[in-house]
Amino acid sequence: MTLAELLTPERVIAELQSGENLPAIEEMVARLVEVEALPESQKEPALEALRAREDQRSTGIGGGIAIPHAFLPDLEKVVAIFARSKPGVDFCALDRAPVHFIVLFIVPESQYTLHLKTLAAIAKILNSADTRKRLAEANNENEMIEVLSQRAAAV
Repeated sequence: MTLAELLTPERVIAELQSGENLPAIEEMVARLVEVEALPESQKEPALEALRAREDQRSTGIGGGIAIPHAFLPDLEKVVAIFARSKPGVDFCALDRAPVHFIVLFIVPESQYTLHLKTLAAIAKILNSADTRKRLAEANNENEMIEVLSQRAAAV
């Protein structure tokens, strides 16, 4: 399963409003609930799991990228959302640089292997400087999905 397969235009935020990690995560989860990708009943458990993950160690991996992720026991399938922040979000990243691209995903608790594969696939796609440049230049959600789809096909 590729990142592009997990995303729809509704699951892309072209310009995130939040400037700090936890509010950014809350904004992204709220969008997932709003577009009915995540049941309302799962909103608080998802936020708790994502906050706990951030408390363990920042999911800001450097290079302007953060990949907040968590497991949920009652989730049926992987849920993901992509967001861009031109000014950047403080994610306490390893390189201390602001994060411009965030992929948040939540995996059913029973699918640990899928979690690892998804994490690796996301990191591989966003590791490309060309991909990050093209995402930064994209005008809207559809163009962002196109960039991610092309990169996933090339990997």
